[in-house]
Amino acid sequence: MKGQHGYAGKMLRVDLSSGNQTKMPTTDYADRFLGGRGVAAKIYWDEVPPEVGALAPENRLLFMTGPLAGFTGLAGSRWTVCGKSPATIPEQFSYSNLGGRWGAQLKFSGYDGIVVQGKSEKPVYLFIHDGVAEIKDASYLWGKSTIEVREILKMELGSRVAVVACGPAGENMVTFASLLADNDSSGSSGFGAVMGSKKLKAIAVTGEEKLMPANPEKLEELKRYIRELKKGTSSITDKRQLIGKQKKDLCYGCPSGCSRAVREAKDGRKHKFFCGPSIIFYIVASMYYGELNEVPFYDIPTDLNELSPFYEVPLHATILLDEYGLDVYTVITTMIWLLMCNQSGILTDEETGIPVSKMGSMEFIETFLRKISLRDGFGDILARGPARAAEIVGKGAKDLLNNYEYVSKEGRVLPYDPRMYIAHSLLYAMEPTLPINHLHEFGATLFQWLYWANKTEGTPIAGVEGTHVSSDVVRKIAERFWGGELAADFSTYDGKALAAVKIQNRSYIKESLILCDIFWPILQIPTGDHVGDPSIESQILSAVTGNHIDENQLHHIGERIFNLRRAILAREGHKGRENDTIPEIFFTRPLSEATNNPECLGPGKEGQVISRKGAVVDREKFEKMKDEYYQLRGWDVTTGLQTTEKLTELGLEDIVQDLKQSGLVRG
Repeated sequence: MKGQHGYAGKMLRVDLSSGNQTKMPTTDYADRFLGGRGVAAKIYWDEVPPEVGALAPENRLLFMTGPLAGFTGLAGSRWTVCGKSPATIPEQFSYSNLGGRWGAQLKFSGYDGIVVQGKSEKPVYLFIHDGVAEIKDASYLWGKSTIEVREILKMELGSRVAVVACGPAGENMVTFASLLADNDSSGSSGFGAVMGSKKLKAIAVTGEEKLMPANPEKLEELKRYIRELKKGTSSITDKRQLIGKQKKDLCYGCPSGCSRAVREAKDGRKHKFFCGPSIIFYIVASMYYGELNEVPFYDIPTDLNELSPFYEVPLHATILLDEYGLDVYTVITTMIWLLMCNQSGILTDEETGIPVSKMGSMEFIETFLRKISLRDGFGDILARGPARAAEIVGKGAKDLLNNYEYVSKEGRVLPYDPRMYIAHSLLYAMEPTLPINHLHEFGATLFQWLYWANKTEGTPIAGVEGTHVSSDVVRKIAERFWGGELAADFSTYDGKALAAVKIQNRSYIKESLILCDIFWPILQIPTGDHVGDPSIESQILSAVTGNHIDENQLHHIGERIFNLRRAILAREGHKGRENDTIPEIFFTRPLSEATNNPECLGPGKEGQVISRKGAVVDREKFEKMKDEYYQLRGWDVTTGLQTTEKLTELGLEDIVQDLKQSGLVRG
């Protein structure tokens, strides 16, 4: 790699057991793996043997930025946390993707990433400023919420400091404990528990290092081009997110923002409120207050004093989740499973110490989240995750969880149903964790298409205007981004394997640069032929680093990173084709509704509007689709294992020998 443009040039390694610190050159990794998830995966491969447990001192907790972090106008300052996750079954390498400003501040402090290993004897936090790293006592912070810790450290170290912390759930090693950083940016995959296991309460970062692109004139030209392409587009916003006082909240360097907003509660607290929690907790609250369908969205009052508790519970629940540090989607599944157990007589309010019969009420939310986070009473069982909890409870509790349509084997919600989006069956099958960045390409495009299909504005996806994403436009998007028009035909399995490969490679690039999932890729635009440009990412990287790379070369790197991820999975117990599957219920239970799409509408042959209602994933066609997928990947079709030839072609010769010794590669 030529020069240091786009990179601070070094990463920090901190051993909490010994207190030792060392610096690692970013150039040892960035030329092959870019940054973010790619670099984290290579360090993990090199340093974490498969037998190491997620909560063991030998596990690495990897905080990584990408080459675009710190530059404005690109929506490219996201950051990732990686390591072995206690939330997966079995424990495996995973990641979380966060926004806000922490990642940019880490780059400004002089580092591209942090590798944390070992375990401190007492609670500590890291303070990194202008290239200097200090391990400081955090005993006085232990037991406090993520938000309290953030505010205390800002008072002590200065308001410019960006803080990421774990909460009480992380301290108590709840398997699905999350992290919280500035801008209320949260990260899942149980890494709050990994922080807690290492007695690492927080990392505070700040710095003044200036970033200079290799070609500033070209970068400014590309920024103007991006603004022009995005002009007139709007983000999907649910009306319920806008209740009461709220303000748009942009991550560092974002040129336009999204539906992300900060809402003010009655007690004056301000907190992020958008996407899943803002929708899901209204549904949960309606179970107790019964108001969800009684007041039309356009009649909802904006004066907080006029709102009933029904409208306050969702924001209050979101704040509590982030204060304790809990993953919302695992919490939601746990709630649903607990209610089913209660209604079936398997668990009572008295047995759990939780008012399950009052689900949706403020009392329930507060008791439920507190007991899990503190592992208090029955909360100790729930803290292991719904799948493990169901095993412990017995009495048919596991059957109830398995019969819930939208959950993984760990009990995490699975959005963007593969019965609706055929290609998603492959995206889910190839990843042990929720591949949300992959799913959004089809999902977000279909949401826009629904406006055209319904020929109306003001559908349940409030906030999106215009109907330019027609079936013809979707077919053009499929041709340009997904490998062919057949990818846009929801009536056939043809073309979906290639689409899955294209989406996966692009997503791994995106998660290594690291670009915002909502902003990128630019699939559709309001003007011209309404189709975006898939070459912009490679042009931006070239302008920033000074190393020319075209679209195909960048996708080759994405394929390399994806294959490294696959090798890690194999080494940690993934059995190839045997494990490349989806929950059985998707093969057997007909689709009844889809997200924001009750009639399950989609574009069919030649763009005609069809309905997927009543569809299942066809098992035989799914297996044939996997055959095609393995062939496109250059893997062994019979076993789904990688091949020496493909790994060598991708420049991964250094991992082949390890896989060969374990019988995990063919050829």
